[in-house]
Amino acid sequence: MENFSRRSFMKTALAAGAGAMIIPNLIKCSPNNRLNFAVIGVGGRGQASWTQVPVESIVAMCDVDDRQAANGFKAVPNAKRYKDFRKMFDEMHRDIDAVIIATPDHTHFPAAMAAMELGKHVFVEKPLAHNIWQLRVLKAAAKHYNVVSQMGNQGHTTNGIRLVKEWYEAGVLGEVKEVIAWQGKINFQKDGYFRPPTSFPPQVEEVPKELDWDLWQGPTAARTFNNVYAPRRWRGFYDLGNGKLGDWACHTLDAPFWALDLGMPYKTEATIPNPMPDHSFVSEESVVTWHFAARGKKAPVTMKWYEGIEQPAIRPEWGVDKIPDNGMMIIGDKKTLITGGRPNDARLLVPEEEMKEFLKNAPAKTYARIEEEKPVQEWVAAIKNHTLPGSNFDYSASLTEMVQVGILAQRFGGTVNYDAKNMKAIGRPELDAHIKEPVREGWAYGNNIKI
Repeated sequence: MENFSRRSFMKTALAAGAGAMIIPNLIKCSPNNRLNFAVIGVGGRGQASWTQVPVESIVAMCDVDDRQAANGFKAVPNAKRYKDFRKMFDEMHRDIDAVIIATPDHTHFPAAMAAMELGKHVFVEKPLAHNIWQLRVLKAAAKHYNVVSQMGNQGHTTNGIRLVKEWYEAGVLGEVKEVIAWQGKINFQKDGYFRPPTSFPPQVEEVPKELDWDLWQGPTAARTFNNVYAPRRWRGFYDLGNGKLGDWACHTLDAPFWALDLGMPYKTEATIPNPMPDHSFVSEESVVTWHFAARGKKAPVTMKWYEGIEQPAIRPEWGVDKIPDNGMMIIGDKKTLITGGRPNDARLLVPEEEMKEFLKNAPAKTYARIEEEKPVQEWVAAIKNHTLPGSNFDYSASLTEMVQVGILAQRFGGTVNYDAKNMKAIGRPELDAHIKEPVREGWAYGNNIKI
């Protein structure tokens, strides 16, 4: 499928950025030419994504682990199978229109860049990339290569996140200066994603025969195998995943970032009571605080993230006895808004009867609704209709960059005075290697993109 013209793309991008699409009815995809999809990362979250497109449209599937990919390979028997996406693109780039990427965080960037360099539309699971430089390059590359991009934070497709923005813009909350979010305690003994190894570094184990361990490591420094890395527990290692903050903030903090137009923080602080050895693995407890400057007439905002620590204390003015185990609040001088860990169930923090009365005469729905939690369908519709989905890279790279600044503080502690223009942590040159991470030979992408 040919890419649409750059003029059409930029016109759509400007309209989306200005909030021009405000019809409340569902966006529907017009019938158009069939798209051929490739999938990189077949199991886990990959399966949750590629099952949202017609199976007969999937022409190639790539996964480094035959165990994880087995069900997908069986479900799509006619797709060509690969372990190395670079080989897949070499052999099949003429047959592929769009690519779904759902690999571990540390390989999102090279897979997405390889696809975009060939003019392929890309859908990438959250979080979008593994460091700030990668995010800037992805944002620029999507425009440079004129492709339709989307990050898979499904909460951005919900009615709930639109209510958050509409209620704030209608003045329901009043002036907002504070956001708080929290994730409950991590049970390190039971948690399937964030259980640490018994030693640092982990002991050497035999590589399963179904796994290409070298390809799994991708651009990162070579290491010996241990099952704590693959297939499931890589998220807790900061050089592979992004911890619980990276895993959840693209859901939990999406609504305040979008609704309040927060932009980049000028300062971020973190307290870590018991950091892990060498800052290599997510700690059991931490508090991260972002500081955002005033934006026009909007007041400065402080946003806190409580992770693994008891819930924030309930304030008398909220008029409630309990709050969810995971959640987010936007606190205004008129009302406070609350959601769970995702923005789906937005409501005002008021007694139930008061909420019912509010909904009878709620602010108008001014932002277009789409299918609930269907980011892949939104992306496909955008490709066919020559539009942009809501979590396109121009938006989602900025959201994820804000999160990445928090991850730097959470990992290394102290204060990060962030110079967003130059991608620098002022006075902390030791963080440069984490803002733009080194890569192994054969995995360098994006250096030709001007950011």
